[in-house]
Amino acid sequence: MVNTYTQIHIQSVFTVQNRSCILRKAWKNELYQYITAIIQNHGHKVLAINGMPDHIHVFFGMRPTQSLSDLMQDIKGDSSKWINIKGFIKGHFSWQEGYGGFSHSKSHVNRVIDYIRDQEIHHRKKSFMAEYLEFLEKFEVPYDERYIFKPVEYTEGD
Repeated sequence: MVNTYTQIHIQSVFTVQNRSCILRKAWKNELYQYITAIIQNHGHKVLAINGMPDHIHVFFGMRPTQSLSDLMQDIKGDSSKWINIKGFIKGHFSWQEGYGGFSHSKSHVNRVIDYIRDQEIHHRKKSFMAEYLEFLEKFEVPYDERYIFKPVEYTEGD
């Protein structure tokens, strides 16, 4: 029997429109469960998901049955609609256009999972902008500074 065998691990990073700090602790776990379900419904496996009030990291094992851009469009589009239907925020919710997608080898899986789970601790020391630029440089991704997410400050009590 002929089959397809792959091992693809992707870390995706995306932000709230205008980097607004509106993802709240009160409903973030419900949001993460919803995003996890979207990914699983496409046959992929979520390994870790976490974030801050203005951005999310999702790490998953990806099957080659779908492009990353199509999956990200589904994640962001479906979760935006869900947030708006649930009425978690006043006004209209949307994710910022674009995302970061970074592949990792099997030997780095546990380290990436730990990194994502420790987002709150990590961002006490490093801003999202510094983190994101570090990813782009580490993975040697050319970028145009005009299209990099704008910095914001976190507020206490989020």
